[in-house]
Amino acid sequence: MNDPKNRNSSTPEPTKAELEILQVLWQHGPSTVRFVNEELNQQKREVNYSSTLKLMQIMFEKGLVRRDESQMKHIYEPAVEESETKSLLLDRFVDTLYNGSASNLMLQLLGNKKTSKEELEAIKELIRKMDTP
Repeated sequence: MNDPKNRNSSTPEPTKAELEILQVLWQHGPSTVRFVNEELNQQKREVNYSSTLKLMQIMFEKGLVRRDESQMKHIYEPAVEESETKSLLLDRFVDTLYNGSASNLMLQLLGNKKTSKEELEAIKELIRKMDTP
């Protein structure tokens, strides 16, 4: 399995709150702090504008977002790819909770949740594709 410590070690792992902001930016594209704050208030919970602003400034310093300062209202965009971030977080999760075993994670997921026939067929198809050279 990939060692997440070796992958893109220059980009820090986002906190839960930072991940919520990144999800808004991934979904809607480059945005102002006001827009992100309004989306967080609609989607998640009540968040003060000043808290969102401060967190996005910290994220800029950490390299998680880029900021366009050419206009009066600064526009923020993700500096990290959604798929790369999710892969990094998933690798760390599997390493931490399942000792690096993706199969143990899958068995746990399939045992805990009601999986539809369509989902099972999609999983089987993925496995068939992985088995084919």
